[in-house]
Amino acid sequence: MKKTIGFIDNFIDEWHSNNYPAMIAQSSLKDEFALSYAWEVAPHPERRPLGKWCADNGMIPARSMEEVVDQCDCIAVLSPNNAELHEQLADLALRSGKPVYVDKTFAPDLNAAKRMFALARKHNTPLMSTSALRYAPGLTALLREKVAGEKVNYVCTFGNGLSFEFYGVHQVEMLVLAIGTGAKRVMMNTAARNRSLTVDYNDGRLGVVNYLPELNFRVVMQYGESACADTGDLGIGHFPAFVEHMLTFFKTGVPQVPEEQTLEVMAILESAFLAQKTPGKWIPLAETES
Repeated sequence: MKKTIGFIDNFIDEWHSNNYPAMIAQSSLKDEFALSYAWEVAPHPERRPLGKWCADNGMIPARSMEEVVDQCDCIAVLSPNNAELHEQLADLALRSGKPVYVDKTFAPDLNAAKRMFALARKHNTPLMSTSALRYAPGLTALLREKVAGEKVNYVCTFGNGLSFEFYGVHQVEMLVLAIGTGAKRVMMNTAARNRSLTVDYNDGRLGVVNYLPELNFRVVMQYGESACADTGDLGIGHFPAFVEHMLTFFKTGVPQVPEEQTLEVMAILESAFLAQKTPGKWIPLAETES
């Protein structure tokens, strides 16, 4: 019997919810899942309301969040541009014991992220969040085929988006995946709309995140004694790869991203947003243990 997936969103007619159904239908796990109920807080004034969106996507308009959580085996909390709503939108799902995926950016700050993981643990609810860029094929291939267990000492990422606040998570997710956890402090420097974030680990590891609105996503790293590698342009393939991992999580109940990495991403982002206010000054990271 197929497992059912429910969507919870701020407004349902947005890029992620509009594209996930087709990606799920094209996944290698497509025969094991069925899209079911969807719910939104309120329709976007210039987009389709819930009923029309569900009719277009073969889903059932739910009357409440409770109905989604009660009727579905797996819950995807979307609202990708409103992280400040994720704790509220995920609350019932995190009490359900059912696998819950929360879209990027996981939470508005580190404390909210800790509370969400704590609530999930209390109710034995599997919980996962990630940026789709974590699964960019070029990055996956580099880490598996070249780095392959070697210590990564330096990572430099590049990427774009509407703003660093909304899109910085993609680069920080790739940074943490490649170099690991344990960051101690960050420094931000700015030039016009561009941002350069230095992440210091105080143990010989260093990361640099470069946000440039016109530059495609890319990762360069140094690993082992002196080897270097470059992913090249990471512009395609990451969303279908991500959907495979989300469905694997829904199937197994085993998060595909370690909690400590998600909390590290949140800690770096929180400190980065503070560092924007004082360019050129080091900002310490908050403690990530939840």
